[in-house]
Amino acid sequence: MKNITLYNKMGFLLILSLSLFSHALFAQVQFIQSGKIEFEKKTNQHAPLLDEAENIWNAERLKVFPKFVTDTYEIKFNSNKSVYKLAKENPNNRYLLWGGKPVDTDATLQDLKQGTSVTQKEVFENTYLIKDSSRTWEWKIADETREIAGFECRKAVTRICDSVVVVAFYTDQIPVSAGPESFGGLPGMILGLAIPRLYTTWFATKVELTEPTNNELNPKQKGKAINRTQLTAELQKGMKDWGKEGASRIWMAQL
Repeated sequence: MKNITLYNKMGFLLILSLSLFSHALFAQVQFIQSGKIEFEKKTNQHAPLLDEAENIWNAERLKVFPKFVTDTYEIKFNSNKSVYKLAKENPNNRYLLWGGKPVDTDATLQDLKQGTSVTQKEVFENTYLIKDSSRTWEWKIADETREIAGFECRKAVTRICDSVVVVAFYTDQIPVSAGPESFGGLPGMILGLAIPRLYTTWFATKVELTEPTNNELNPKQKGKAINRTQLTAELQKGMKDWGKEGASRIWMAQL
């Protein structure tokens, strides 16, 4: 009788252990469908000047202004939508490049279900409302991985404006095809982004498991209604004599 009781207890403990193990395993592989992600956007503002011919004016500016500026951006998302915008401007920033200061009204809404995007973007003194279909990125997924904000991310590479390389790191633990600016189209959320020719990176610093409100995912937007092709043509016309600076500003408008 004692042997039977001991056997029953051992069986119970075994079942309990298996149950706890299964629960822990499930917790590790569960996927995040909604939340908020904070990103540090970092720009090397000395680099564009170092690419130019040496002159006294630029040399003095390099001494006075910091090499890097950083600001905090955020993405609020669920399985159907994502909204990317400025979360907090760094009060210690001193912007060397004209147009480098972030705009708190700029925002990109991606409707993942409908396959559309709407971006409010200030370019110089004009505010545009860029309405278009979701971007189609030709990503090449690589074997390289790295950890970002506690998530294992895989590397992917694409291009904008035919020649500007974009490097992204995405995680399939957040199976929402979105990311900073208007990037997306990967099998998971982009937590890291780098555009070397713009000397700028975006890396997630924190992921919060929250449920965004309807108002947060449907921000009020305004501006001159335009699509991406029309915006590019307008900027190219206005900055045809701007050289490298004009090209970089057009690239930024394409993000």
